[in-house]
Amino acid sequence: MLAASTLRQQWYRNMAVSIARRPAASARLLIITFLTSVILHRGVADVSPGASTSEELPHRRFEYKYSFKGPHLSQTDGGIPFWIHTGNAIPSADQVRITPSLRSQKGSVWTKNKVNFDNWEAEVTFRVSGRGRMGADGLAVWFTTEQGLDGPVYGAADQWNGIGIFFDSFDNDGKKNNPAIVVVGNNGKLVYDHSNDGTTQALGTCLRDFRNKPYPVRAKITYYKKTLTVMINNGFTPDRDDYEFCTKVDNMVIPTEGFFGISAATGGLADDHDVLSFLLFRLSEPGQQPPPPESEIPKEEKDKYQEEFQNFQQELDKKKEEFQKEHPDVQGEPIEDLYETVNDREIRQVFEGQNRIHLEIKQLHRQLAMILDEQRRYVSVITDEVAKKGTNAESGQLETAGQQQLGSVLANQQEVLKNLNDLRNSFYESLKQIGSVQHQGNAGGIGSYETIQHFNEIKEHLHVVKRDVEHLVQRNAQNPAEKAVKCPEMPPMPTCLSTVHFVIFIVVQSVLFFVYVMYKSQQEAAAKKFF
Repeated sequence: MLAASTLRQQWYRNMAVSIARRPAASARLLIITFLTSVILHRGVADVSPGASTSEELPHRRFEYKYSFKGPHLSQTDGGIPFWIHTGNAIPSADQVRITPSLRSQKGSVWTKNKVNFDNWEAEVTFRVSGRGRMGADGLAVWFTTEQGLDGPVYGAADQWNGIGIFFDSFDNDGKKNNPAIVVVGNNGKLVYDHSNDGTTQALGTCLRDFRNKPYPVRAKITYYKKTLTVMINNGFTPDRDDYEFCTKVDNMVIPTEGFFGISAATGGLADDHDVLSFLLFRLSEPGQQPPPPESEIPKEEKDKYQEEFQNFQQELDKKKEEFQKEHPDVQGEPIEDLYETVNDREIRQVFEGQNRIHLEIKQLHRQLAMILDEQRRYVSVITDEVAKKGTNAESGQLETAGQQQLGSVLANQQEVLKNLNDLRNSFYESLKQIGSVQHQGNAGGIGSYETIQHFNEIKEHLHVVKRDVEHLVQRNAQNPAEKAVKCPEMPPMPTCLSTVHFVIFIVVQSVLFFVYVMYKSQQEAAAKKFF
């Protein structure tokens, strides 16, 4: 830096002398001097901070015993491996609902074993959703020396020893500074300040709206070299690495051993607090060798696990022997034959599709048979009517308009009957073709070309049926004369009540009504004598 400043001063002095000697070229030389000095100053100034920009990232190692995520999150007994849940927490296959959207609910999940990492990083994926514009109370991520299974602070115990990161969704102090993320530390003696949302005890805070987002919200909490950093993915994009800075706490000392936990609570307002995953990573400095996984498990615990594995293996062998005794016919079959291959699955899907088509065509066939029976009955009725009309016209009289209409209806019904018979024959052929395809497939499999040919033939038959039905509908719609043809009207039914009976009924009803009115008036008059 000293050499650069000396060089710059000497440059200015020389240029000033040259400008004094040659005033005509002063403007051009002044511009060149200014640009050169600016470039030189910036290049020299950028040398000093460049050495500290490159910092190696810490080594991350995933710790499965202190993590959970879907899709097989919970076990058959409803528990979470290596975790315990209390209160109203509901584990499922893909998430843990810490609290449902009901009033005055509390729940939490905690690790079963203590964590003794000097540096760590936790990634929490959660979703807070509710119907109202405001929610309550919020969700908290904990690292404490003891499991706060129940309490007033977001469903966990108060006066904790450790750190709590609170996702507060309810504005208790009325300052309109919620939803917010608050970092609060405690040495086991402080009582959480509910009335002020913990702002008087907060080590760091940021305003972030994490309710009702289109994608799950992600929080990355890093404790590295006594510095706690909170990063937030706001849930507007599906990008998992799209984090933004929330808050940072320097020179923070937390217990070396503790439990991780997640808790939530609802009050007068209620939200669903769902945690989709909690992933914990151990951080190691770049020059430091991370401890091997074997050193973390004590010898007694390893022997216990080994004994459990051997017992499980022995039980499995016994079950295999029992199965072979009960099923001696499958002893020599290879294991691969018990599983379905890709070709077998495709053939099975083809046959399932054929079976569905076969069932649909059978149903259409039954409906056509019903229509044919009805049409045959109509034709027989009309034929009998025409025959009766013909016997009545003995003297060679001309046919009346009614007879002509009956004749046209008869011709139309016969044509409909013929078309329906053709449709039935087409369906019958389709059924025969599908039955032959299934028979060939069951006998020994079918080739791809033959299968395509059979499907094409079935498709053609279905197109023919569809075209015939559309033609029949259009024909009935385009013939307006047939719409005027109506079935013979039924003769009027005789009434059950004659006129004489009706008059007698009216007279008797009127007499009864007047008798009731007179009786009622006498009762009222008798009652007035007592007042």
